[in-house]
Amino acid sequence: MTGALADRVCAEVDRAAGELVQLAVDLVRIPTVNPPGEAYEACARFIGDDLLRRGFAVEYIVADGRPEHSARYPRVNVVGSRRGGPGAVVHLNGHMDVVPPGDGWTVDPFAGVVRDGRIYGRGACDMKAGLAAAVIAADVIARAGAGPAGTIEISGTVDEESGGFAGVAHLAEIGRIGKGRTDFVIIPEPLNVDRICVGHRGVYWFQVTAHGRIAHGSMPFLGASAVDGMGRLLQAVRDDLMPRLATRTTAVPVVPTGARHATINVNGIDGGQPIDGIQTPCVADLCRAVFDRRFLLEEGFETAKREIAELVERVGADAHGVRFELRDLMVVHPTRTPDDSPVIGALDRAIRRVVGRAPELVASPGTYDHKHVARIGGVPHCVAYGPGELELAHQPDEWCRIDDLVRATKVLALAALDLMNGGR
Repeated sequence: MTGALADRVCAEVDRAAGELVQLAVDLVRIPTVNPPGEAYEACARFIGDDLLRRGFAVEYIVADGRPEHSARYPRVNVVGSRRGGPGAVVHLNGHMDVVPPGDGWTVDPFAGVVRDGRIYGRGACDMKAGLAAAVIAADVIARAGAGPAGTIEISGTVDEESGGFAGVAHLAEIGRIGKGRTDFVIIPEPLNVDRICVGHRGVYWFQVTAHGRIAHGSMPFLGASAVDGMGRLLQAVRDDLMPRLATRTTAVPVVPTGARHATINVNGIDGGQPIDGIQTPCVADLCRAVFDRRFLLEEGFETAKREIAELVERVGADAHGVRFELRDLMVVHPTRTPDDSPVIGALDRAIRRVVGRAPELVASPGTYDHKHVARIGGVPHCVAYGPGELELAHQPDEWCRIDDLVRATKVLALAALDLMNGGR
């Protein structure tokens, strides 16, 4: 790419800055809260109408075969595309859904407040700003008269916050994103303007159910408390498993540095009688706990699961009449972009030009839709890059800097154009 062309593209982004901010604000104002999946169709139609006005071909893809889809909360995805020549297909994907706002806000979470050089609101960082950046980045390529040799696509997808199965996974399953059709994917998640995210750790969510024996609470020795049994398991996790996990470190550049270790977290516990109801004197005969085990590329899922199963079996052998049942809930394998991927090179060049320094290669402590692009779609050349700071995601008074939004849009436009034109 010539310096003159890159300058024209960046100048077009600067001219579109007000439009870019307004698009991000408008997206924040659509309360696409997940769960349960509110306003998905309204947001998809808003994005689709915007892309139509910009001259993109638009498709609406409904995940009507998925259990998450319903008449009340339809799972509607939108894809816009603009073809240049027969070159590479670059796909920019962003999720529309946001987590519930929660408490602690000093502004209306869905007002899209612009103040002191920032956009505030639920999803401003994760990732309505990234969606807006993708739309404007794709559009300014044409405005700059770049005449790309390939095709650029933009998708707004659902349910990323709950796994992405009716969103990117569905698009990959039906071949809308996939090997042979899609060459490169960039997901503008909030990783900061000088970072390229090349993957994530693995996830193993599982549930353990402790089955005890009910008895009168005045004679607990005649029963077997499922709550006590679960307590023994939790103690073993804390005293035995956690110290071992803390010694395991990945070579993948996960941020923050504490997340480079294998970890386990207790998501929730439910046992005995509801404490807000009328109490009767009973020994708890049932207790359930959901665990979140993050495993490393170097460990692998089979090793992580076997270790959990052995721990549960060992505790169960000495649980005084309590029986444990282990059930898998969700498995996500680790992903990592190939080191020599052209998408990393294109973003590296664009970041150096726009930001003025070499980018840092990082990996996410959690997961994002990269997993579906790589494992279901079979597209290895996928990374995350976008505006916003990861630590602000899901926080009260979530925000994104406007100057970072503008810079990230320039980077996305330059990298996409580079890839469509065969950049290496």
